[in-house]
Amino acid sequence: MDVAGRIPRLAARFTELGCDGLLVTNLTNVRYLTGFTGSAGLLLVLPDDALLVSDGRYRDQAVAEVAAAEVPVRIEIGQPAGQSAAIEQAAKGLCRLGLEADDISWGDQLRLAAALAPGTNLVAVPRAVETLRAIKDEGELARIEGAADIADVAFAQVKELLSEAPTEEEFAIALDFEMRRRGAEGVAFESIVASGPNGALPHARPSTRRIDPGELVVVDFGAIVDGYRSDMTRTVSVGAPRPDELRELLEAVLVAQRAGIRAVRAGVTGGAVDAACRESLASAGLEEAFLHGTGHGVGLEVHEAPSVSQDSTDILEEGAVVTVEPGAYLYSTGGARIEDTLVVTATGVRLLTKSTKDYVL
Repeated sequence: MDVAGRIPRLAARFTELGCDGLLVTNLTNVRYLTGFTGSAGLLLVLPDDALLVSDGRYRDQAVAEVAAAEVPVRIEIGQPAGQSAAIEQAAKGLCRLGLEADDISWGDQLRLAAALAPGTNLVAVPRAVETLRAIKDEGELARIEGAADIADVAFAQVKELLSEAPTEEEFAIALDFEMRRRGAEGVAFESIVASGPNGALPHARPSTRRIDPGELVVVDFGAIVDGYRSDMTRTVSVGAPRPDELRELLEAVLVAQRAGIRAVRAGVTGGAVDAACRESLASAGLEEAFLHGTGHGVGLEVHEAPSVSQDSTDILEEGAVVTVEPGAYLYSTGGARIEDTLVVTATGVRLLTKSTKDYVL
């Protein structure tokens, strides 16, 4: 990955962002810009300099990770007071210091205002690093695709267990273990396994309910490789779905997902992709059963820019990684969702998740 080129690209946007420097407080953004993966740290980015501060737990780790990423960042290790003093000294002379508007607390802002030199104005800067993160380089794509491959193979290995009437929890544990066994450093999020009426809850948690033949089972899961995540949902049934209403529901979702994928290409808005899925489900009489947005960006976080939702004006650019995941949910009856992670290209998409969408086991 070209980590070293990220700070210069951010600094080049300072005039556009209305600041002379940016204090990065979001740890995922700190990792993106420097390679540092610690649980505490601040990054001050200046036009021609950058300072990373953290505490003694990360004295050696910070140096090693920043060096591995080949990022020219100064590192200051110390107690909170020493870190604040280092930031204050480095920020002297700045007229406008940007703060990550979606991350920093009111209390932290007040403390910074008191610590900084008089004449330094704090300005809110929304989504500056997140905008850079939305377009993946080849190294990032390789890691996301690696995570997707692990999830694909793991699901193929364990899905036959559904015919043994496991509980939702038992199947989720087996799936998570198989992803770890195949090289994932962790699961991308808490895996969702929702059967029967639980499938009507888009973010149901695995329960002790046993999975019975003929009911829909929504399985939403992903893996992590070197910090990067995948995300996929499949809805399956042990034997033919019963009643026919469930089969029709799932097939309508499959049609809607194909419509959404066809709508994805560089230059369209996330809202346009959402509309394609929504119109497809509306034609099947399921408009009111689609309870969430069509998708989201995926990378170091499982939900990041760009947004693929009803009111999204985000432009999908070549190299963005997004999900397309329409769903339909019938209270007390069941639900269905089909999701793929894909790369936006100039003419369409490249699928990263490749598990079959055949739904009868």
